[in-house]
Amino acid sequence: MSWSNVGNWFKTRVTLKNLFRLFLGQLVSFVLALMSFTSSLIASLGVDAPITQTSFTYFALAVVYGSILLYRGQKLRIPWYWYLALGFVDVQGNYLVNKAFQFSSITSVTLLDCWTIVWAIFLTYFFIGTRYSLWQLGGAALCVLGLGLVLLSDAGVGGGGGSKPILGDALVIAGTLFFAMSNVGEEFCVKKKDQIEVVSMIGLFGMLVSGVELSIFELKSLESVTWSTNIMLGFAGYTFSSFMFYTITPFVLKLSGATMFNLSLLTSDMWAVVVRILFYRQQVDWLYFVAFGVVVIGLVTYSTTEKVPATVVEDGSQSVEYQELNAESRDEC
Repeated sequence: MSWSNVGNWFKTRVTLKNLFRLFLGQLVSFVLALMSFTSSLIASLGVDAPITQTSFTYFALAVVYGSILLYRGQKLRIPWYWYLALGFVDVQGNYLVNKAFQFSSITSVTLLDCWTIVWAIFLTYFFIGTRYSLWQLGGAALCVLGLGLVLLSDAGVGGGGGSKPILGDALVIAGTLFFAMSNVGEEFCVKKKDQIEVVSMIGLFGMLVSGVELSIFELKSLESVTWSTNIMLGFAGYTFSSFMFYTITPFVLKLSGATMFNLSLLTSDMWAVVVRILFYRQQVDWLYFVAFGVVVIGLVTYSTTEKVPATVVEDGSQSVEYQELNAESRDEC
């Protein structure tokens, strides 16, 4: 086989891998849009129970993937207290973002949910050692600029919708910090250990943390709920979509990393705008479209300048991270 054929085969393989990463990213983005829609629907029906919403998801994850883990009969590869921390931050992120639907519109929540990207860059840089080029940082900065336009609209320039949009926006931004910690922690775990173990433990400890917080903060809200078919369908839809989200996410994190994962989710905003126009019959301010355009440009800038992911190998007790040699390094060798 000639070197040119080898090079073509390698390029084809890389292209197919990138297409597969893109497909998984957009699949999880669509599932996230379904989560946002069902959560917004539950809030519109007068139900204020964000912890209860996610409790069903954690229970399903613990039962399905925990059963697989028990069938294997393997011991935990990561200490349980790390999974407890991961489950805790994940529960807080879900609580704050779902709570935001009580005060802000679906378009604002889904756009500002992308603030996770900013936190993910900081956390991966300092704790995982990921390095970013100036182009990548510039693309991320454009995404942040787009999110700033959403805040401007919700502050009253364009009328973002919702009873207390600024409060809702603040809850989302706070929630994204917890989501970023969860994403980065999950990325670290799935790249080093078993994906089934990670998902099942997030489900188990997420269910335990949710149970404790529900009993303290949400029992009165549940007692006031008048259950109906629509509400139960809303909970069922949220549980199904979020279960799929947690199922697909580890594969995307393993292939792409936390930052690119969150950048891929930006297209869920498009679906949120469609839902707001068609389902809620609400008008969308022109600033949202400008913000979405800026965010897309930032995403394209980041993804087209993304470096080859670093490979982690074990060298004794230390983890050694290396990247593909550049042209000068190959010449020196």
